[in-house]
Amino acid sequence: MADRPSTTASYAVQAMLREYLGSGKLIEVAYRDSAGQICLVHDVIRELCSRAGQDFLLLGRGTMLPFDHLITINGRSLSDCAG
Repeated sequence: MADRPSTTASYAVQAMLREYLGSGKLIEVAYRDSAGQICLVHDVIRELCSRAGQDFLLLGRGTMLPFDHLITINGRSLSDCAG
């Protein structure tokens, strides 16, 4: 059975993201944009938020990323962090 991307972050992933948020350190984020292209950015996490049952990551430059578009953070797969 294929893994379906989750629209919400597990507690382990939320804890990791909050650690990065609190540190203010630059991170590397790989994600898929709305066209399906893989993008790689280096930025800080400005905010973690939830709207309409979906989690989002707001980066320092104002990019809002739905959680299910995230691929890796600092080279770590989010599924590896959750399990």
